[in-house]
Amino acid sequence: MDTGASDPTAFHNEPLHPSLLPDLQQLEWQPLSPRYSQLAFWLNNATTLLLLLVTLAYWLQPFWQPSEANHQLLLGLAGLLIAGSLWVTLYCRLAFPRKRYALREHDLSFRSGLLFEKSVTQPILRIQHIELKRGPIERKAGLATLQVFSAGGALHTFEIPGLPLMEAKKIRQFILQHKDNRQHD
Repeated sequence: MDTGASDPTAFHNEPLHPSLLPDLQQLEWQPLSPRYSQLAFWLNNATTLLLLLVTLAYWLQPFWQPSEANHQLLLGLAGLLIAGSLWVTLYCRLAFPRKRYALREHDLSFRSGLLFEKSVTQPILRIQHIELKRGPIERKAGLATLQVFSAGGALHTFEIPGLPLMEAKKIRQFILQHKDNRQHD
């Protein structure tokens, strides 16, 4: 009885031993632009300052005198705002340098997380489309976010923020050309 071993079109699903699998830790992880964490730091500080100024303006405005309970509430909110801002600043300083990406011939990977690390790898042939996203602040900083959409998904599979614009364009172009070349083989 022929098991299909000699038929190249027959379905094969051989077991693999874990020691034969490639190690994701061996990827050449590339850092994001240092401007990305600096931008997040300054945006966080600017937002905090704006909210503190609004709180201070409300507190000091001469048209309506807040009650003692409202004064205490405003002090509590200002304290929470400062504590939240310090937490976000600390998080940005510790977590953003851990965000990295890796591009290989057949896949694109992204790693992030401080307490809970997350690694996502998408085969290039499964990428439906890839978008370059830039808001006004990213444009001013010369940065871009690469959004990767996989086949069958309505939302993006993952995104790589904080890439220098030219680097993001090169990665996008590589993926588009690689997909075209592989689909014609």
